[in-house]
Formats: sequence, structure tokens, C-alpha cells
Amino acid sequence: MDIDEAYQVVGEFGSFQKRSVAVLVLCQVYMACQSMLIVLVGAVPEYRIDQSYDSLGGHQDLSQSITFTEDIKSIVTEWYLVKHQAYKVSLAGSLFFAGVLIGNVVFGPLSDQIGRRPVFLIGLFFEVLFGYATALAPNYEVFAASRLLVGLMNGGIGLVSFVLTQEYVGKAYWAMTGTLTNMVFAVGIALFALLGYYIRAWRDLASASNSMGLLFFLLCVNLPESPRWLYSQGHTEKAEEVLSYMAKRNGVTVTNLTLKRVGVSKPGHRGNGVLQLAMHPVLRWRTVVLMYVWYACSLVYYGLTLGASQTSGSRYVNVAMYGLVELPAYPMCIYFMNKHWAGRRKTMTSFLCLAGLACFCNVIIPDNSGVLLSPTSLALLGKLLVSAAFNIVYIYTSELYPTVIRNAALGVCSMSCRVGGILAPFVPSMRAVHSSLPFTVFCLSGLSAGCLGLLLPETLNKPAAETLDDLYPDHSRTLERQVLLYEEEEQESNQKQDQ
Repeated sequence: MDIDEAYQVVGEFGSFQKRSVAVLVLCQVYMACQSMLIVLVGAVPEYRIDQSYDSLGGHQDLSQSITFTEDIKSIVTEWYLVKHQAYKVSLAGSLFFAGVLIGNVVFGPLSDQIGRRPVFLIGLFFEVLFGYATALAPNYEVFAASRLLVGLMNGGIGLVSFVLTQEYVGKAYWAMTGTLTNMVFAVGIALFALLGYYIRAWRDLASASNSMGLLFFLLCVNLPESPRWLYSQGHTEKAEEVLSYMAKRNGVTVTNLTLKRVGVSKPGHRGNGVLQLAMHPVLRWRTVVLMYVWYACSLVYYGLTLGASQTSGSRYVNVAMYGLVELPAYPMCIYFMNKHWAGRRKTMTSFLCLAGLACFCNVIIPDNSGVLLSPTSLALLGKLLVSAAFNIVYIYTSELYPTVIRNAALGVCSMSCRVGGILAPFVPSMRAVHSSLPFTVFCLSGLSAGCLGLLLPETLNKPAAETLDDLYPDHSRTLERQVLLYEEEEQESNQKQDQ
């Protein structure tokens, strides 16, 4: 039997998979806290600067000239990151996403080569370690460096954990597990806002947010390797052992679980996964299109979220709202993605275009147009729609690539996604040039990515590719028939010789 048939025997989403996926999905709360940390620990309170500072042309020591009038303890108040030092707050946010970019590039291909489980556990351990370095940073330079390292680990394990939630279950449940992953990330943003409301000191907030990572590391230690990865690498016996273990934990009795010794990568296909994406004729164009779609999703998603603390009202309520507003998007995703008249491609492009239009309305509609058409409401609508598109693009991308290079492909696409994340902290600050400029950027990004996404193929109800050869099913069947004919001819020749 092949790997998909084996999942149907042991259980596509049994009790063991439910527990394993639950741990990986809940880990997104920790990852969301790390991603959004700069929003609250870098909060800029109201302040007053002595007139003597301006009269001296800004040459006086800023710490002696500034008075913070709001009771907030952040990196801004500790290291006086205002005026000519204000860029350091956005820089710290960008360094985090630069680390995420590097993590995507490094961890994706690495997990395709040595396995999902070891890469995930090592990355999670070091993220927790560097997270405590953030909380104990004696100066801004150490803080910024630790955010870069935390981002590196966060990007790597985020990618691998998402793939594990897909590969632990049958393909029929990929949309559900992928959606749950992104949904819990949104809940994590809201929980981080709640945590920040009760823990105002930024060092205590960083420590509390990071401590949950240690708990998740202990819960993930006993997770097995992905059977799909083992099978795709030719480790069929190990894949059978993991599947038998799953069956036992699911309460299913399996007497003879034997996987086919076919469908693994050929020796020439075991090279660099990233290189295969550039060389393979089918995957090359998919990767180019998806890289831009991921970039646009990230730019709009994080641009709107990181700008939450700059809007009017309580920064904690705003951050929580920008997290909770995503939740209605995920049931919509599951509904539309599994409809034959919508599927993955049409649903993703529709949400992207609608997110762009919501941002366009924010540009053209006056600020005094009422509650429903206020800038905040339109921004929240844009966040909801781009969250739906972002959720789909994760699932859609994993279905467009074979198992042997799935993590490498997700890593490359996530790399371009993190370019958007690096630029996102600076987009809200473009209000200083013109108030409509940030939403103009979001509008053009969403519309262009939505239109470009129409060039991709549909994957709904299509079998999951395990190897590069599976991208040419007709060609593979032709080769199989040729092999069978050759074997039959060889048998007939041997029989004639024996006679």
C-alpha cells in the first residue's frame, strides 16, 4: 500500500494525531507572542521634551531632557528611543523578521534532509534560550541581536511545525489542521495583548511570554518523526514503525502494514531542494508566483497588525482586536476551500483582491463617515480578509509541492514572505509623508497578488505528490508500463532458453 492508503488503515485523524496536532497548534500561541512582542515592549508613551533641547539643536543628552507622562515601562522609556533614536524600535521589529527570513531559508531544506522532528526540537530549544536573552538584555544592542536570533528560530520552527501538522494526518484533514494552526496564532495575538495589559513592565512581559515556550518544548519531546518524510526518503521500514505506533495509540489493530518500496526519490532527485525548485520546469513558475503572493500577504498582514498600537484608543484593545478579527476568516476558508466551484486558487485570489479593495476604501472614504466606514473598521476588515488569504496560501503551497521538497519550497516562499515582514514595521510610519500612503501600498499589494495567483493550478481533490516524478503522472504510468513489458519479455526469453 502507498502512504495515503496506510493513513486510512491506521486512522487519518485518530486520537494520537489529535493530541500531537493539538500540541503543535497550541505552540502557535508562543510563536505569536514572540512575533508581536515589539508591539508592546516597544510602545511609545506620551512624553515631553524640555525647550532647552530644541534650542541647543538636539545636542543635549536626551535622557536629561525628556519626561515621560504616561506610566509605561518599555524599551523606549529605558533607552530613550525617541526623536532621532525612534527608528530603533522599528529596526528591532525588522531584525526579528530578518531572522525569520534566514530561518525559513536554512531550516526548510535542512528538515527535508535530516528530518522534521530534530530540526523542530533544536529550533524550539534555542528560541526559548534567546527569548530569555531578550528579557535580560542590558542594552539596546543586545536586545536587537537577541530579536534577530529569536526570529531565526521562530521562522524555522514555524515552518516545520506547520508541515508536521499536515504530515501527521491524512490529506483530507490538511485544510483543517492548517487552518487551526493559523487560527490559534490569531488567538495568540489576543492573549498576548491580555498578558501585556496585566504585565506592564517590558522585561517581565518578555519573560512571561517566553516561559510558555519551555512548556511546549517539554510537550514536544516525545513527538515522532513524520511518516510521510520517512517514506519519501526511502526509509520505508521506519515509516512502517511510526505508522504502527500511530495505529496502536489510535486503538486500531493492524496485522500487516507493508508500504510499497516504490515512489521514493531517484538518486538524481536527492540534491539540493532549493536548486530543484529553480531547475524543475513545473515548479519554477509556481515558485515565482507564490513568492510574490507570500510577500504581499505578509506585508499587508503584519503592516496592519504592527500599526495597531499607533491607532487611537487603548493599544491593548487594538492589538487584541487585530488578533480576534481573524477568527471569522478561518471558518470561511474551510467552507470555500472545499467547494468544487471555489477551491484553493479562487478562494485565495478573491480574499486577496477584497483585502486590497478594503484598503483602497480606507484611502478614498473620509474619516468622518461613521463607525462602519471608519478607518479602523476598514483596517480591521482588511486584516480579516488578508488573514483568510494568508491561511489559504500556507495550505495551498504545501499541496503544490511534493513531500521530498515540501519544506524547502515552503522555506523559499516564506523567505519572500519575510521580506514583506521586514518592510512591514516601516509602512505605518509612512503616514508622516502622507496619511493615505500606507493603505495605498497595502491596496496595490493585495490586488496585484490576487491577480497573479490566478496563474496557479487547482489542487482540490487532487492526490498529494510524494516525489518529483509524481508531477508527471502520465509520464510515470508510461514508464511503469514500459518496465512491466520489459520484465514480461525477459521472462519469456528466459523460459525459451530453459526449454
